[in-house]
Amino acid sequence: MTVAPPTTFEPSRRSVIGTAGVLGSAAAVASAVPAAAATYRPARYRGNPLLSASGRHLVGRFSYGITPALARQVQQHGGPAKWFEWQLSPGRIADRSADAVLAWWPGLAFEGLESWRRQISGVEPGWVLMGHYQRWLLLRRMRTNRQVHEVMTEFWEHLLHVPAVGDNQFVYRKRYGDTIRRHALGRFDEMLQATTVEPSMLLFLDQAVSTKAHPNENLARELLELHTVGRGNHTEDDVKNVARILTGWMVERSTWEPHYSKADHWTGPVRVLDFSHANAASDGRAVTTELLRYLAHHPATAARIARRLAVKFVSDDPPQALVDRLAATYLDHGTAIAPVLRALVASAEFRASVGQKVRDPGEDVVATYRVLGVSIRAPRTEQSAAHAVLWQMGRLGTLPMSWPRPDGQPISSAAWSSPSRLLNSMHLHLSVGSGWWPVQDARHRKPAAWVPRFPMRFDLLVDHLSQVLLHRRSTATLLQACCEAVEVTPRTRITRSHPVVAWKMNRLIVTILDSPDHYTR
Repeated sequence: MTVAPPTTFEPSRRSVIGTAGVLGSAAAVASAVPAAAATYRPARYRGNPLLSASGRHLVGRFSYGITPALARQVQQHGGPAKWFEWQLSPGRIADRSADAVLAWWPGLAFEGLESWRRQISGVEPGWVLMGHYQRWLLLRRMRTNRQVHEVMTEFWEHLLHVPAVGDNQFVYRKRYGDTIRRHALGRFDEMLQATTVEPSMLLFLDQAVSTKAHPNENLARELLELHTVGRGNHTEDDVKNVARILTGWMVERSTWEPHYSKADHWTGPVRVLDFSHANAASDGRAVTTELLRYLAHHPATAARIARRLAVKFVSDDPPQALVDRLAATYLDHGTAIAPVLRALVASAEFRASVGQKVRDPGEDVVATYRVLGVSIRAPRTEQSAAHAVLWQMGRLGTLPMSWPRPDGQPISSAAWSSPSRLLNSMHLHLSVGSGWWPVQDARHRKPAAWVPRFPMRFDLLVDHLSQVLLHRRSTATLLQACCEAVEVTPRTRITRSHPVVAWKMNRLIVTILDSPDHYTR
């Protein structure tokens, strides 16, 4: 058939989509329709029911991308608010597909001495094992029915950060992540108790070799500065006394067995902020428990966690009034996490924050695979998609749980809004959206499968794809960009043999993925 030549479309696709380079202003870009685009009236394809704008906001912010399947799940559970409440009890949600992925990397079943033996024998070096751990995290995020639980697990992993890469902590790193996952929607005081004395944390911050003769201050300092009350709310004497209290929690290096050594526990009176204890017993586990509970319930800890939640789920600079309300809820409910999340999503500040949060590299990778419906099978070689997805994420600037410092990966939008990040995300969208790479042990949709029926008018096709990939209707700006990308007019009739289907479908898919609406969550 005859394809109409491009008309005088100005500004160009590059300028329309290029505005997404200012990722922090993505929402403003989406609404800034150039005057020339006014002639592009978006059509409306019937499609499947979409969530409301507020529902899309809630589900999008607490998931790794809204797919048609996730939208059906939300609707089956009575709408976004009821779905969110259902998600807060992950133990009641079947998750067989996500659970099955763990078997793809058998080495993750080992820990401690056995993991170390596998490293020194060359069977599975630590860096290889942790690469598998990172891939497992990405695949789990793609598949899980417990989207809120998985999002919150990642949130706490960044706060109570132990890098997956490291010569020692890797032997217990999978177990450490499991501990956080177990408490991610429970109580913070219980999570702090469990994670502080986990062997991976003890090894990472040198607590494993701390003795009463030489108390090591690394874990004590990060416990105060990063995990609880925060910088400026404690003194050097507080750090020293926390270090003394924590002596005795060790890991035996010859066997990699975690244990408590009464002989290595420092005894004597201690004071941390307003917490004081005689600390007279050689067994310091009770005073450790009392200290951690005190710190978890401290108002400064409440304020710090409340602000971090608001930064992650509302905006980089959340209103102080919201932070104060969330902190009060945290304390009123004994550090329980679910009531704080309910207060957050019910707030006017949350409802007003549409488009203000940029996806970080991991969220972009997972969301892209999810909305494209790429099916990944168990890996057979190093070129398999389940392995290659980690390399793709690395190109965007980071890997799961690889941040080298104790302060964890940044959660602000500004941190992930650089031009290089944008360009590499575009490369990711082009590679996966075109079905070019990875292809081994993966199934990508064929171009014709993106068209719900033939023939179909192009503006209707764009609206259909916008619903599938962005879970929203198409706009005049998006329609114009798509027309320019594949060099057709809005009313072009698309048949099975049309060039758009034959060899330009990837341009169309990638144009939609490169829009600001896919970069935000």
